[in-house]
Amino acid sequence: MDYVETAWWGLVSPRVPSGRPLRLAQAAVFREGEGGLEILLSMRSDLFGWELPGGTIEHDEDAGEAAIREVREETGLEIEIEQAVGSWTRTGFRPHQVTIFRCRARGGELQTSHETPRVGWFPIGALPEGVFPWYDEPIATALRMSEEFVSISEYQGIRAIWQAMKIDLRTRWNGLP
Repeated sequence: MDYVETAWWGLVSPRVPSGRPLRLAQAAVFREGEGGLEILLSMRSDLFGWELPGGTIEHDEDAGEAAIREVREETGLEIEIEQAVGSWTRTGFRPHQVTIFRCRARGGELQTSHETPRVGWFPIGALPEGVFPWYDEPIATALRMSEEFVSISEYQGIRAIWQAMKIDLRTRWNGLP
């Protein structure tokens, strides 16, 4: 991983005027597995760590359409959105706004992509080591099955950067992906 490139991506490029703020859509996709409820996670290809699948909302689509498209591109699965659960506005490193959707898988075949060298289903009570910590709250919010849409603001500073670097380095040390 080129940490200089990541620093540019997270610290400098978001502050260069581009005409619109960075908007993302991600999906907390659930299914009933052999041992109970499971969640779909994907591993990033640039900074090795587990996250909810999703990505950038294109100029001609809404957040729900982006979540469906990104999950298909990153995992091979077709999903059905059950509900938008919340919006997280993150400042500091790589400022962005992300909408999280609670979803169900409805077809397709699980596969990796150039963006996600690993994808998998994990029991809710046994998530893999290396899930980025800023997904704890969105996953918990999606699991609550509340009808309430939450709006959360959080700052991702040095602590978040350090946590992500530790996850990335540990993953690389262990030979993944």
